[in-house]
Amino acid sequence: MTTDRSRENVLVSLPLINAKAAPTLKHAGAEVFYMEAIRELTATDIPFLVAGTYAVSAYTGVTRQTKDLDIFCKAGDYARILAHFKELGYAVEIEDDRWLGKVFKGRHFFDVIFGSANGMMPVGDRWLEHARQIELLGSRVRIIGPTELIWSKCFIQDRGRHDGADIAHTILKAHDQIDWHRLLSYLEVHWEVLLMQLINFRWIYPSERDHIPAWLLDELLDRLAKQRQLPSPRMKICRGRLLSQSDYEIDVKEWGFAGVGGVGDFRDA
Repeated sequence: MTTDRSRENVLVSLPLINAKAAPTLKHAGAEVFYMEAIRELTATDIPFLVAGTYAVSAYTGVTRQTKDLDIFCKAGDYARILAHFKELGYAVEIEDDRWLGKVFKGRHFFDVIFGSANGMMPVGDRWLEHARQIELLGSRVRIIGPTELIWSKCFIQDRGRHDGADIAHTILKAHDQIDWHRLLSYLEVHWEVLLMQLINFRWIYPSERDHIPAWLLDELLDRLAKQRQLPSPRMKICRGRLLSQSDYEIDVKEWGFAGVGGVGDFRDA
């Protein structure tokens, strides 16, 4: 069991930030619930991160309404968190055993997240090592770092929700805190998704284009140039299901494209 002193030592090693803003709450009484939840979490030896709208507001100053609190943890710890709150009398739910659980008290709840719906972003030690610390609702806690905040939002692109504005605002307000090499390493296989976000930022903020390191844009554009010299893949692939399962369902079910896994039709040679 981690002692209060050892836990304080871990937090002291992380940069302390002052939140630029905080979200407003959709439901009255939710703040008391969140305060209790965070206090219970900090009393355990389970490492966790505050993320989601609280993190976006903290780094960017954007204030918007939120209906919940996002708690990130490693996969091995998510069951521990749910079990801990179940023992305390809270209702718990495993919405998706691949990445998401919930803790309820009446109408209020918080999410326990250890990955992503598309399986691309498991929360790991680097997320905890590169976190920040923040005073939140009466407790000092880890908050997700800006690099991992961007990484956590890169694939959220469908008709119901698109987090591109959160990414653009985070780059705008926290570009000097982003570890661009680490962000590239997270997106190494899907580097085009990173290029997509950077082009999006440059278009939105033409006067702030220098917030994107020149070496990074050069690297990604060089990859694109080399890729354009190669023939198209033989197998028909639709990676769109990493962005939205429903929006790209027809591609896999009717049009012969392979999805995240499996085999698709072959293009004519």
